[in-house]
Amino acid sequence: MATNRPLTGPLTRALGYLESKKNLTGSVCGLVGLALTVAGVAGTYWPLVIAGLYGAGALVAPPERAPVPRFPGTAEQLGAVREDLGRLRDYVAEVELPPAADGKLGELLDLYAALLEPGRGTEALAAEPDAVHALSRAIRLDVPECVDTYNRTRWWTRLTPGGESPERHLERQLSVLFDEAERLTAGLQDREARRQQTHTTYLEERGRS
Repeated sequence: MATNRPLTGPLTRALGYLESKKNLTGSVCGLVGLALTVAGVAGTYWPLVIAGLYGAGALVAPPERAPVPRFPGTAEQLGAVREDLGRLRDYVAEVELPPAADGKLGELLDLYAALLEPGRGTEALAAEPDAVHALSRAIRLDVPECVDTYNRTRWWTRLTPGGESPERHLERQLSVLFDEAERLTAGLQDREARRQQTHTTYLEERGRS
């Protein structure tokens, strides 16, 4: 098996060249040289004529273009974030949280779910890459980090009580994230309202003209 590995690179490049534009163009020009040879035009120099035409064709052929990379579209991104929200719900369901934090977290996750629900809201969200990034960061990083930090810190607090409780820190963190989600929602709603007003103005001006 090891003796075949060194051949993989050169063999792949050779096969790639056979399918390249340079080889195809050169081959076409070489066929022209062969036709000239059959017609008696090339004379005794026919090998040079065919090789020269092939080389000329290979030189003038357009360069190969690297394939454009495909990135996931916004719809695919939102679908992945929606799946991650489901996994986040499963995770927090296994963590024992204080009632106040548990209620705030439930409201937060419901707001995320509403933003990601397929329909008009998702269309507005998909048109705002910054909003998609903020929502994705909150679901994939911020909320899990808040819950995990609380889960670990409360164990140490039992050993060394005193100071501000981890429950209070968790409630403050979730309140900040909830306020951020509300601002994001309000921003999307405002953009939709402005878009509707712009379309109304356009129709009115078109009607007057």
